[in-house]
Amino acid sequence: MTPNWRTSSYTGTESCVEVADSDPKSVMVRDTKARSWGVLTVRRDSWTEFVEYAKHG
Repeated sequence: MTPNWRTSSYTGTESCVEVADSDPKSVMVRDTKARSWGVLTVRRDSWTEFVEYAKHG
C-alpha cells in the first residue's frame, strides 16, 4: 500500500510533520523538512490516544 502523506491544516505554511493514515492498522509520521531521516510507524490506537491527549492535554 502506498502511503497517502498529508500535513495538518493547522500547520499552515510552516509544515513540519506529515502523516499517512491510509493503513487500517498503523499510522506513519515523518518530518516534512527531513524526509530522509525516516518514518515513525505507530499502532492506530496509540496514534488516536496521542491525538486526543494533544487536543485536551
